[in-house]
Amino acid sequence: MTGLTTHVLDLTHGIPAANVTIDLYFQEDHSLEWKHIKTAVTNADGRLDHPLLTEAEMKIGNYELLFHIGNYYRGNNIDLHHPLFLDKIPVRFGLANKNVHYHVPLLVSPFGYQVYRGS
Repeated sequence: MTGLTTHVLDLTHGIPAANVTIDLYFQEDHSLEWKHIKTAVTNADGRLDHPLLTEAEMKIGNYELLFHIGNYYRGNNIDLHHPLFLDKIPVRFGLANKNVHYHVPLLVSPFGYQVYRGS
C-alpha cells in the first residue's frame, strides 16, 4: 500500500474518534504559503474511508494535517473550559518518498496529544 493515511484515537474515552474534520495542506516550493488540498472526516473507526493522498497524488515536500479536535469534543458534549486548551492541532511533516505508505496517527485528549509515523 502507498499513499497518505491517518486515524484519530480519543484517549479520554479509549475509543476511535469519529467525525473529526481534517484539512490537508501542501507547502509549494519552500514558500511560506500553504495550499489547501482537501478536507476529510473520520468514520466510526476514527479512520478515513479513502487515503488523503493516493500514490498518484503524492508529491515530495512538506504537508500539514489540521485536526479540528475542539469541534469533536464539543460535539460529544465534553464539559471543557473555554477557550479550549486544544482546539485545532496542526501536524507538519515531510514526505521524502512518494512510492511508500505514510501513516500519521493522532492520539488525543482535551489536554494533550501524540503523533507519530505509523505503518
